[in-house]
Amino acid sequence: MQKRRLLAGAVAVGALALAGCAGNSVNSSSSSGTKATHGVVNISGQNFTEAEIVAEIYAGLLRTHGYQPSVKLVGTRDVYMATFPKSIDVVPEYTGGIVDFLIARDKGANAPVPTSSNPNTVISQAKPELDQAGITLLNPSEATDTNAFFVTKKYSQENHVTKLSDLKGKSVVLAAAPDCQGRLDCAGGLEDKYGIKITKILPLGFASPQTYQSVKKGESQLGLTSTTDATLKSQGLVLLADDKHIQPAQNLVPAVSTAFLNAHPDIEAPLNELMAKLNTRELTALNFDVTVNRETPSAVAQKFLNDAGLG
Repeated sequence: MQKRRLLAGAVAVGALALAGCAGNSVNSSSSSGTKATHGVVNISGQNFTEAEIVAEIYAGLLRTHGYQPSVKLVGTRDVYMATFPKSIDVVPEYTGGIVDFLIARDKGANAPVPTSSNPNTVISQAKPELDQAGITLLNPSEATDTNAFFVTKKYSQENHVTKLSDLKGKSVVLAAAPDCQGRLDCAGGLEDKYGIKITKILPLGFASPQTYQSVKKGESQLGLTSTTDATLKSQGLVLLADDKHIQPAQNLVPAVSTAFLNAHPDIEAPLNELMAKLNTRELTALNFDVTVNRETPSAVAQKFLNDAGLG
């Protein structure tokens, strides 16, 4: 059985580095004229564009409910999970990603993980691991974002490739996140389920500028991104269909420290209301506004909150 680890980038487009813990991130503490009556809420997550946007949405939402948000994003899930929930209160997460991580951490990389496309089923099946970790997953959103793989439009047309199964038996170089090797939702699944011969993995990142350029220049034939990548068409790149379904449910979900939630139960209702108003189409549009229209994640987040009546 192949190593089962979550996508460290899990999902989204174009890395925007923010500061944070372990020296790998950037500290982005939000401030506002709104008086914080409930104290600080520490938000963490990964520092790719989509996660940054959603973290800013969380921060803006909780600020309106009397909290002072401090946002610290890092490069990979294993970095923030080392201190969550100890010094982190809330994380914008993906159902399959966090569940697979916790199961692998508790039971080993080869332990079976939930494969249902129903996010509530996935959460229910991972309740023992969540309870042990001291983490509560609130209501998952309809919005979902999974790993995806792309080629150039030219490669797609010349090789008649529109879905991953069209690459069966072909030898390709893959530009991807450093932890792609062996994972069932990444290189492991491409090799075992699709029969693709991956001759080399270039650790250039998840939906990073370097990954895009590597594929466009022909250094690699296949690149790793997400299903909500809004930049592909403008770059002459084509997303390949996951027709053998190696990707698990990856619905957006608020992951909250159980201890923090018990002390601050008032955060549950607004976060659940937010999840109910966010869908995949809207998520893709938010990514587009940042990656293509060059708007800032904080501005895009605030506009979404205002339009949704949550600002």
